[in-house]
Amino acid sequence: MSGVNLWRLECFVALAEELHFGRTATRLFITQPALSLQIKQLELSLGYDLVCRARQVTLTDEGRRLLPYARQVLAAAESFASAAALRGRLQAA
Repeated sequence: MSGVNLWRLECFVALAEELHFGRTATRLFITQPALSLQIKQLELSLGYDLVCRARQVTLTDEGRRLLPYARQVLAAAESFASAAALRGRLQAA
């Protein structure tokens, strides 16, 4: 699963919240093709689609099932970063 990384999970979660590639790209300060590529690479690494790309973007069953886990991973990464920063400040004091 080398294609799974925090940035791709962040893209997926943002797309799941917006359900629109253009708005999500704007929110993430990237281009729409770059966002589409990140989502496609995540899907390829997992072996299945997370979103339906039709007139309206929707999550697939797999996308809905994995969304809570993606959010948990991102929250854990944020907690890790906060703990590491605090540890660094404590050592510097």
